[in-house]
Amino acid sequence: MPQANADIGLIGLAVMGQNLVLNMADHGYTVAVFNRTTSKVDEFLQGPAKGKKILGAHDLKEFVSLLKRPRRVMLMVKAGDPVDEFINTLMPILEPGDIIIDGGNSHFPDSQRRYEELKAKGLLFIGTGISGGEEGARNGPSIMPGGNPDAWPHVKPIFQAIAAKSDDGQPCCDWVGEGGAGHYVKMVHNGIEYGDMQLICEAYDLLKKGIHLGYPDMAKTFAEWNKGPLDSYLIEITAQIFTKMDTDGKPLLEKILDVAGQKGTGKWTGIDALDRGMPLTLIGEAVFARCLSALKDERVEASRHYQAPTYTLTVDKKTFSDQISHALYASKMISYAQGFMLMRSASDENKWKLNYGSIALMWRGGCIIRSKFLGNIKQAFDKNPKLASLLVDPFFIGEITRCVASWRKVVSEGSFMGVPMPCFSTALSFFDGYRSASLPANLLQAQRDFFGAHTYERTDKPRGQFFHTNWTGKGGDVSSSSYNV
Repeated sequence: MPQANADIGLIGLAVMGQNLVLNMADHGYTVAVFNRTTSKVDEFLQGPAKGKKILGAHDLKEFVSLLKRPRRVMLMVKAGDPVDEFINTLMPILEPGDIIIDGGNSHFPDSQRRYEELKAKGLLFIGTGISGGEEGARNGPSIMPGGNPDAWPHVKPIFQAIAAKSDDGQPCCDWVGEGGAGHYVKMVHNGIEYGDMQLICEAYDLLKKGIHLGYPDMAKTFAEWNKGPLDSYLIEITAQIFTKMDTDGKPLLEKILDVAGQKGTGKWTGIDALDRGMPLTLIGEAVFARCLSALKDERVEASRHYQAPTYTLTVDKKTFSDQISHALYASKMISYAQGFMLMRSASDENKWKLNYGSIALMWRGGCIIRSKFLGNIKQAFDKNPKLASLLVDPFFIGEITRCVASWRKVVSEGSFMGVPMPCFSTALSFFDGYRSASLPANLLQAQRDFFGAHTYERTDKPRGQFFHTNWTGKGGDVSSSSYNV
């Protein structure tokens, strides 16, 4: 029987799995590895893992025998059925107190279910979101673990060692909460990522179509933006993308088809927001923008029937470029505000007690949405952990107030130019709705009561009292039950 020397075991030697193993080994941990296609184990040991404290196994019993107790088994396999299949195979050969970690992009209800099923069998489950892609996995990702809190002390040293570090040296990894909390926070992270990417695309479209900026100038513009409040990984790589030339010396971006792919995490975020009745408008529009991009043939056909408007900017190019940066920044604030509002709703319902400042810190480094701006979010929640919305924090009030005139100008000018701006526009609409003490929903409630007797509340009566009016004089006085969706 092999000696149990490994601190942790990892199953799934695709790119992310291999790089996480190498990262762990670099930090002094002995790692056992297994892959369903066992030839990958040998290739890994003879290649990137050669000379490192990495042990290979050709079957799961051998793999488990290599692990110190409590055994820590990390799954880096495709989300869905493969995770359940490995868990079911592992359960008979693990012992009470052993730990199974799902590091894939699993949907949080699956993580909640696995947590409960394994807890009933005496096994500890962690569902952990990992962001940062191949580079992050190798050099330091953002790690968002949740599940059984009894497991956290046993994996904390490893996870915090391999995680990215913020500017002040703190690891971008901390305990999120019980059950499916870790994968929930990762889902919202991915939804915000959808929003950030679409906002940047709209800024690019405005610079290109609105003021006809060339790629070298767009690269300079984004590089300049990256020195200020918009400082972030996505702005940084966008500047680099603009400089990449194809083999014929022309910008590679011009050769890339304008049809966006998606893996579903943005959609999950939008569906969850609808289920909770939370106005996650920007991320929803970002998902729909990808869906619209997929209708390429229909768009090409429609373009033959509708001409873009002819419109001349009312400001100079430099001014408009600056205004776009302000609109991008303000819209980004709305997106994050909405994301944290959604997490608060989920936390309250599931009693997760999410630490929002800690989550902002976890996103400061390693992950795709890492940015300077997240430091401001952490400060806001550190000052007031019960903050209802970032939009009522003094810093964000000041920043949006500073940007709002430019934001309105960009949305109006872009509309006259015929440039689609689903996320810039919906962010501004949400802001105007959120800052309004009065909305036209009173008319909506009157309509619902008129045709369906759904009742309404009155401004001159206490909240929670419902009334029905016989609007036509022909109906009865019986009302439907009052409900919210």
